[in-house]
Amino acid sequence: MHVLRWIVGFVLFIALLFLALQNSDSVTIKFYHWWSWQGPLIFIVLVAFALGVAAGLLTSVVRTARLKRQLSRMRREHARFMPASGPTDGLRGAAPGTVVPPDAYGMKRRPGDGR
Repeated sequence: MHVLRWIVGFVLFIALLFLALQNSDSVTIKFYHWWSWQGPLIFIVLVAFALGVAAGLLTSVVRTARLKRQLSRMRREHARFMPASGPTDGLRGAAPGTVVPPDAYGMKRRPGDGR
């Protein structure tokens, strides 16, 4: 999987390199009549791509932070409504305070002992 990642990255790099070499024409970006800028076409395309990636990452960071806050709030509410568990007298998974008589299962040991 690690090798595949490097191969895909290399192929993407080569494709962008050829794109940059073939699109070196100069373009003008105008913002109404107040501002204009000239630069290579590939630079404009790569800046637009980078701004799109940054916007997507910012959106995912905001969503992740919101989900983490929601999860911590739900965990606090869950902990508040769950009773504290006490000793179970050696029975794993049994309700607190559960006591099993020695001969309840036809043996002298408890079911959770594992012997």
